Amino acid sequence: MKPVPVKQSRTIRTSLVLPPDTNHHGTIFGGKVMAYIDEVAAIASMRHSRSPVVTASIDSVDFLSPVKEGDIINVEAFVTWTGRTSMEVYVKVMSEKGPGGEKQLTATSFVTMVAIDKDGRPIPVPPVLPETEEEKELNRTAVERQRQRKQRKAK
Repeated sequence: MKPVPVKQSRTIRTSLVLPPDTNHHGTIFGGKVMAYIDEVAAIASMRHSRSPVVTASIDSVDFLSPVKEGDIINVEAFVTWTGRTSMEVYVKVMSEKGPGGEKQLTATSFVTMVAIDKDGRPIPVPPVLPETEEEKELNRTAVERQRQRKQRKAK
């Protein structure tokens, strides 16, 4: 299979944090952020594989800064590495204090997605073609993350 450039999978979701999205502290529910992470990772991996996908795992999600009501949240994802049927997707969540305001890293995560056929069976995916320095570094370090995932699963 021909390698697919990372830019083909890059997906960004931008949303305004509204009152129903927040908890009693006025910050976005962690579960809402996790749902955004899963959704955007799925879209990125579908763009890469050109097939339906399922979530196989989500590595830890570290919440680094709060996102408050009225903030803008940006969730960006792209495929960093592929196995035979699986894709590692890097997801970065940024918050913005109003239009043009200060931007902060809110969370990061790695999600593993598996491409499937119409019967739900795993199918092969093309390799990744990293182009930027960030993409190349994430691709280079992916094998170690994959090893750690397999080790966690074995326990």
